[in-house]
Amino acid sequence: MLAPCATSCGGDEPPSGRRPDAGRVLADAGGVPTDGASAGTDAGGSSDDAGGVSTDAGSSGTDAGTTLGPCDPIPGASYRTLTISGAPTDRPPPVHGDLNLELRGWEPTGGVLALVDLTGPTDLLAPKLNHLFTDNREPAFVQNYRAHDWDWGCNCRGAVITDWDVTVSGMRTSPDEVLEVPTSGYDIGEGLRALVLFVDDDSLTLKFTREDNVVSGYTVHVQGVCVEPSLRALYDARRAAGSSELPALAGDQPFGRARTSEILVAIRDTGAFMDPRSRKDWW
Repeated sequence: MLAPCATSCGGDEPPSGRRPDAGRVLADAGGVPTDGASAGTDAGGSSDDAGGVSTDAGSSGTDAGTTLGPCDPIPGASYRTLTISGAPTDRPPPVHGDLNLELRGWEPTGGVLALVDLTGPTDLLAPKLNHLFTDNREPAFVQNYRAHDWDWGCNCRGAVITDWDVTVSGMRTSPDEVLEVPTSGYDIGEGLRALVLFVDDDSLTLKFTREDNVVSGYTVHVQGVCVEPSLRALYDARRAAGSSELPALAGDQPFGRARTSEILVAIRDTGAFMDPRSRKDWW
């Protein structure tokens, strides 16, 4: 892994966090591993224990002239689960400062509203954020932010993380635009790339290993999304059943639609927030 954990390393261990000022997702600055160990060396777990639950989005057809809203089903969408590696997260995801990033919050900051060229090693297998978009574009950057740390002692938001100039990126979208899972070189089982660790009304947390925490590997947070309803239902059902299995997604698989003209994106390496603008690492 590249990024120093400082006080921003997460997982089911202290410290790192933040709370929502307006409800958006975060991204942290930083570098990526040079040898691939960071992203998910433990992610390539065997698929023989993969849980076989799946769900379809229902009707795949959309009548011509029908206007789709951000929370309407995505035609043809279908989802399944994998058995997690290790124990489920140690607290309910909605009140977990590493899974629900709205708890942390973020603050606007300056900096270039474009990709930046950082130095250091690069993991070529890391998630590629341009694949959040169906056309794999480099989006327009709307606003830079810094996420807050999380104080595990009081289970509350801490100071702004300063390891990087930017740790959350506001990216331009079209309202109702379909969003997809970033591609990655790490297979977590049966050709799938990421577990869904958290879903609520406007956010999604993806983990690029099979653990139900952010301690190792890569984590991506997306805020300002309405998660596809059958994926939301599957996630809620698996959490209610004890979280031994969670939804697992392939690279470039649709997971929802943008609610407005901006999404917030954060990416983490072994719990540490990185700079999502880093060209060599995430694009």
